[in-house]
Amino acid sequence: MNAIELTHLDIAYGPTRVVHDVSLAIAEGESFALVGESGSGKSTILKAIAGLAPDWTGEISVLGSPRAHRPDRGFAKSCQMVFQDPYGSLHPRKTVDDCLAEPLAVHGLKGRDGRVKAVLAAVGLDQRFRFRYPHQLSGGQRQRVAIARALMLEPRILLLDEPTSALDVSVQAEILNLLKKLRREQGLTYLLVTHNLPVVSFLCDRLAVMRHGRIVEVAHVEALKRGALAEPYSRELYAASGGTLQPA
Repeated sequence: MNAIELTHLDIAYGPTRVVHDVSLAIAEGESFALVGESGSGKSTILKAIAGLAPDWTGEISVLGSPRAHRPDRGFAKSCQMVFQDPYGSLHPRKTVDDCLAEPLAVHGLKGRDGRVKAVLAAVGLDQRFRFRYPHQLSGGQRQRVAIARALMLEPRILLLDEPTSALDVSVQAEILNLLKKLRREQGLTYLLVTHNLPVVSFLCDRLAVMRHGRIVEVAHVEALKRGALAEPYSRELYAASGGTLQPA
């Protein structure tokens, strides 16, 4: 069974269609990237899957179940999203403990203390961070908290929207290593949106190159590492990265 299937997906904002006829199949356990310039429709696809961009046609299937057009509780237990800006995605007046426990309260799940401790350890944060506020954390620590919150319901899929682009380069490497570790240990599936090809090279198995809301190429990451992408636009992106695809 595939983790995510998109079939002839069109997405619009009002009268403007921004994603055109996208079809993809992402296997369970795979790390898959959507790459392209800003405005290519990458993040819009994540939002449609998450129920945050409800004006779409076609089919979206997650773990074999057809996706509704809006968020629902059952979906939240299987798929979670990590946003680009960790400060903006965390409530400034809630402690880390409150942020992490909120999904448990919404879904009526018990064992708050044990679950919070376990997920903080999983993302490499000491228990002393538990009762701090977001403004008391560094950018990398806030992103670790955002990832921890996404893991609280033990989802099988994470939607990652530019999860390192707001961070310093050294901190980016820490978060990428964490994501790689979590995928290996928890058997997670990733759908990553990024414009950073070195991130794709380090974290992903396959990628789809998007332009003007359409997929122009799907390739294995080995083709990216060799600079052997087929489409001219894909090669332009590769050249813009400097042709150097070492891990970030």
